[in-house]
Amino acid sequence: MPPMPIEQTEHQPRPCHERGRQPDPHPAEDAPPIELIANTIRGLAIDAVEAAQSGHPGLPMGMAEAAAVLWTRFLRYDPRRPDWPDRDRFVLSAGHGSMLLYALLHLSGYDLPLEELQRFRQLHSRTPGHPEYGETPGVETTTGPLGQGFANGVGMALAERFLRAVFNRPGHQIVDHWTYGIVSDGDLMEGIASEAASLAGHLGLGRLIYLYDANRVTIDGPTELAFTEDVPARFRAYGWQVIELADGHDPQAVAAAIEQARAETERPSLIVCPTVIGKGSPSWQGTSRIHSDPLGAEEVRRIKEAIGLPPEQSFYVPEAVRRWFAGRLPARAEASAAWDARLARWRQAYPELAVQWDAAWSRTLPPELAARVCDLAGTAEEATRSSSGAVIQLLAATLPTLIGGSADLTGSNKTEIEGSPAHSRAHPEGRNIHYGVREHAMAGIVNGMALHGGVRPYCGTFLVFSDYMRPSIRLAALMGVPSIFVFSHDSVFVGEDGPTHQPVEHLAALRAIPRLHVDRPADRRETAAAWLAALGRRGGPSAIALSRQKVPQLEGTSVEGALRGGYVVRDCEGEPELLLIGTGSELQLCVGAAERLAAEGRRVRVVSLPCLQRFLEQEESWRERVLPRAVRRRLIVEAGVSQPWWRLAGERGRIMAQEDFGASAPWRDLARHFGFTVERVLALARAMLHEE
Repeated sequence: MPPMPIEQTEHQPRPCHERGRQPDPHPAEDAPPIELIANTIRGLAIDAVEAAQSGHPGLPMGMAEAAAVLWTRFLRYDPRRPDWPDRDRFVLSAGHGSMLLYALLHLSGYDLPLEELQRFRQLHSRTPGHPEYGETPGVETTTGPLGQGFANGVGMALAERFLRAVFNRPGHQIVDHWTYGIVSDGDLMEGIASEAASLAGHLGLGRLIYLYDANRVTIDGPTELAFTEDVPARFRAYGWQVIELADGHDPQAVAAAIEQARAETERPSLIVCPTVIGKGSPSWQGTSRIHSDPLGAEEVRRIKEAIGLPPEQSFYVPEAVRRWFAGRLPARAEASAAWDARLARWRQAYPELAVQWDAAWSRTLPPELAARVCDLAGTAEEATRSSSGAVIQLLAATLPTLIGGSADLTGSNKTEIEGSPAHSRAHPEGRNIHYGVREHAMAGIVNGMALHGGVRPYCGTFLVFSDYMRPSIRLAALMGVPSIFVFSHDSVFVGEDGPTHQPVEHLAALRAIPRLHVDRPADRRETAAAWLAALGRRGGPSAIALSRQKVPQLEGTSVEGALRGGYVVRDCEGEPELLLIGTGSELQLCVGAAERLAAEGRRVRVVSLPCLQRFLEQEESWRERVLPRAVRRRLIVEAGVSQPWWRLAGERGRIMAQEDFGASAPWRDLARHFGFTVERVLALARAMLHEE
């Protein structure tokens, strides 16, 4: 096949409102062949892996042509402005092939110099083993755990469609971009990808296009060892457009397929690219050997000879390739500048929308919001899940890009935004997302929405099902994105559903994730604080654990105190003899016990710690003021495993915890059975006060 110049192919024109923004036209003059760009990518990948003596050369070598076509002819971006809101998003879901992305970012002009490619997988380099959001300019999401990027891309496409419906006006298209990705056999084996693909097809996310690297090889060997399903048929059943190529290395076929995918506005598209893993390696192409091992100096030499690169030069970039990419920089800058001009005209025409746009992208909260949320405090007994539902209504009225949903538990989680339709093909402006029973995909999609920007996403399910979401929650924390995870039914007091639905170890498991703030509020005031804290966070996600059963509105709780993660709810005269520390629905037990101990003349302080992580981030003076080190008698009460609390209990402290699974019974019977009563707190407290 003759080399294909980088130029716009012919296609049937469609109305502007259907086809969206068109890709950049690329003039044919002095454009290098796609094959030369692809071989440059191969050379950079094998040299980086060889220098690091680790890495995954197989995918970059196999998908070099397809990726080169996408990045040079279709993907809209400005490397000098990696946070341009209307850029196309690219997700390398198969993150082990990170050198494919790093090579493209380097060639395209992002702030990723050749020296960083030479430091691949080294400490403090901007080229870690798997792409990391925030570490490398142009990396849209952290990938590597397979399937995660697939779900993130679905979230990005969903966010784009929602923002397009909310902000675009006739003649003013300020949201107009696509989400592309590369997915692998391994991605499509993971359950999260199946969940996310099913929802994407149901919702009809037509601006989502994935290139499937169907090389039929994994680490263990050929995919036939474990993976023989008809993938195209599966995706057609999900409601996707599936385009099957005869040869994923054929640039013209790939380009035509992307054009066809862009022409389909009602369905996401999967382009099946049959490829040879490690293409270009005389010894190892097409085998699992090249998936994740360095090739050795001799094989590197043979590959370079086979693909026409100078064997004696490492990290070689042909001058024609470097010159062409550099020559495209002015046009890319002009494209983003043209968008700025469109945005300015839109601002002038719709100033109120512009205020909302700025607040959404900067993640700033209206100054009056905190006061309005504080006014929500009530007096009646109420489950904190119901308190959360009330807070959501107030927030939704103030934050038009607050968007959320539940994994088929909307009524139980109280996550619905009243007055808004369900998000769907017919209602892309809908703010209620029905995820179905797809907890893992739900979390990955929320992460994708948070990564996209411009929206404030949250999702909900029962706390016990956070187990199904943990990989995505962990990645949200690793990336530092402000996803919000709402978990109701937060303890054994779920009741009759029994131990399968009663979380015990889950609070501890979530608190073990670095950078994740876990709030377990005691009443409506603390619930309001949990939401304010989550929406105000910029450096990580938040989990809010809420009760199923009603709890009293406690005297002494406060939004201001809960925002610090821990504070004094009830104090005593002089230095306390004992600290009673509680969270969530068990705080009331501490307050009840303290009142009776005070009547006995004992000096007892009650401390609420709704968010241990946020409390530990406070200045030392505040922590000492709340939990004086001199007071060593400490009783901590929580209906979950004790593990995270020993760091605060100390050698004289005790923890009243739930160290085993629950049982099926009404919640009040369970409280008595497991000893979560004021009487038991009193007994333990009295015993501690009588200790020497």
